[in-house]
Amino acid sequence: MRKIITISREFGAYGGTIGLKIAERLGYEFYNKEIILQAAKYSNVDMDSLQRWDEKVPANFGFAQSLFDFYNKPLNEKLFAAQKKVIRSIGEKGNCVIVGRNANSILREFDNALHVFVHAEPYFRIMHLKEKMPDSSESKIIERMRAVDKTRRKYCSYYTNTEFGVADYYDLCLSSSTLGVDTCVDIICQLAEK
Repeated sequence: MRKIITISREFGAYGGTIGLKIAERLGYEFYNKEIILQAAKYSNVDMDSLQRWDEKVPANFGFAQSLFDFYNKPLNEKLFAAQKKVIRSIGEKGNCVIVGRNANSILREFDNALHVFVHAEPYFRIMHLKEKMPDSSESKIIERMRAVDKTRRKYCSYYTNTEFGVADYYDLCLSSSTLGVDTCVDIICQLAEK
């Protein structure tokens, strides 16, 4: 049985919803933004800074910056190191679903993990995001969707040397717009229980 399920997702593809439903069905712990809150304990960073640097790469990271000196790293470097430590700790306990935060790469050597990528057709994602952002115009939603996905791609590439959404880095890729949320949950749970 798989004790760790990581879910990477396109913005608006219901990845968080799918992860939560899986956790409820399997009786697993569910983690997403909570990881940032736990990371705060290790990085001594205020919450405003945590939110500002969440899933972002340094704008001016230079070669003069020592990669091995934690205390001299830019704030977002410290945050990633703290998040990585928290994610590995969660993974070691098992019985968990982790959404986002490059958990698939951070926990890639864990044998009891199932790494999933959830994607969807743009129109499906836009309709979902309209529900979550009712005061935003469709053009603003599209702009936000593209920006978040671009940021996630850069973050993934920068910190893990992998490519966001490329099948090589996941055990399973599912289209929530084709299969539906409940079918995605069923498939993932069936695989996790084997």
